[in-house]
Amino acid sequence: MKNMQKGFTLVEIAIVLVIIGLLLGGILKGQEMITQAKIKNAVSDFSGISAAYYGYQDRYRALPGDDPNAGTRWSGAISGGGNGVVAGAYNADCTGTLTATMESCLWWDDLRRAGFVAGAGGRQPFNAFSGIVGVQTGDAAGSTALGGFGALIICSANIPDKVAIAIDTQMDDGKIATGTVRGQLQSAPNPTINTAADSAEYAETGTNTYTLCRSL
Repeated sequence: MKNMQKGFTLVEIAIVLVIIGLLLGGILKGQEMITQAKIKNAVSDFSGISAAYYGYQDRYRALPGDDPNAGTRWSGAISGGGNGVVAGAYNADCTGTLTATMESCLWWDDLRRAGFVAGAGGRQPFNAFSGIVGVQTGDAAGSTALGGFGALIICSANIPDKVAIAIDTQMDDGKIATGTVRGQLQSAPNPTINTAADSAEYAETGTNTYTLCRSL
């Protein structure tokens, strides 16, 4: 007597395919929701730091980090130069002992002592992509950065291409070299900010990362 081998019916195969489709759709939807959350988080970084900066300036009539009265206002604080320039780069090493020349690190120390930012000390916070979020005036030498930024800027590094494009589009004009938000293609994590703006627009390759800077 022959054994009859039973296969799947068309209905059973269709049900399996529907289940697989639902699972894939849920995974893709979940990934998109995570990306959207990271975009909102990165936008909030820029907005929150701007609010803290304006709050400090309104209360003390000085720039955080550059505040000449910080040393007398708070015990253990270090006064800045009071010249209207935040000296130092956004990605400066702020893990050691702070000095009067490290104003981009003192920025965070002042904001934290004033209660505008959580935590203690001068170390920069990190964004959702483990990139440094910091401030500086112009480029690393204090001159014009990214093709026009000569004043105080907030920079956030290690941002994936898809997120960087969305942030610039939501907050500005979506162009890498113009507006109040500008981008710089990275070749290494937390890079120094260039003087010249990038000549090529954002490219969503899935591997590109950018540093975004916004004027204050």
